[in-house]
Amino acid sequence: MAIENPSNDEVKQVLQESKSIAVVGLSDNPARTSYQISKIMQDKGYKIIPVNPMVDEVLGEKSFPSLLDVDEPIDIINVFRRSEYLPAIAKEAAETTSNVFWAQLGVTNEEAYNYLKERDFTVIMDTCIKVSHAMLIN
Repeated sequence: MAIENPSNDEVKQVLQESKSIAVVGLSDNPARTSYQISKIMQDKGYKIIPVNPMVDEVLGEKSFPSLLDVDEPIDIINVFRRSEYLPAIAKEAAETTSNVFWAQLGVTNEEAYNYLKERDFTVIMDTCIKVSHAMLIN
């Protein structure tokens, strides 16, 4: 099936009801987009859960090597990895407490989309979480 993002009303509801965001591929480099966007979302009140096996801590939060290692509830999984990595990340996502999978701007994968939709995930792809938050919440 073709990738179709939820309506703005559904995205707004996700952002309003969520408290934690696991950020897959979150860099500890302040110059990277993943860091900048996660910092803004942290400043907006979300708990950021870094998921990156190459770092120990980002934005004052302990980093986890994979989604499967996260030991706390996840509301949104926000992915800053290239599109070809999405199917593997989707399989990990299905094993978490989350049911929202958000791939950042420029990141899409139909296989991952279909896999997650079959498991009743809300799937948002090729969309910046910060921009959506600014448009729908602020």
